[in-house]
Amino acid sequence: MQQYAVDGVLAGATLGQQVFMKLLDDCKVAPPTPSVLLVDFVEVELATASFLRESVFALKDHMRARSSNWYPVFANVMPEVEEEFAVLTEARRDAVILCNCNAAETISCPRLFGDLDPKHARTFEFVAKEGEADAGSLAVTYGAQEELEKPTAWNNRLKSLVERGVLMEITKGRAKTYRPAW
Repeated sequence: MQQYAVDGVLAGATLGQQVFMKLLDDCKVAPPTPSVLLVDFVEVELATASFLRESVFALKDHMRARSSNWYPVFANVMPEVEEEFAVLTEARRDAVILCNCNAAETISCPRLFGDLDPKHARTFEFVAKEGEADAGSLAVTYGAQEELEKPTAWNNRLKSLVERGVLMEITKGRAKTYRPAW
């Protein structure tokens, strides 16, 4: 993202829309399996909410609406930029994955960031704890604790987290498993 910044700043809806189009062009060929699309904010000192809404949130929404195998993850987000992410995630009742990343694109310190209702946040935590899970295994392991023992209800929570782009959906035949998008 630094290449689009002016003196370390990404500002305005118009620039956001232009960057969205460039990002779309850069990732027009989706991978055959669910994969992280790393959006690196290294050296970006400030990105306004209007820029983020029109660029990276638009990209995330576009990818999820099309059930793309790309899952945007946002790296090296400075505290000032994180504040703007907070404004958007709160307004949208949404969440993203934030992480650190080095030059070799090795992800470290991944975390869920945003505004999810407690049930969805706990479901994400359960999947993250297991590393990979399906609705049936979550119902068995956490059903009594959550008073949610039917896989159908777990499927609804998992689907919602995939739609937000924070969980990846891995399809093996008719079976679906889920893992954090990092």
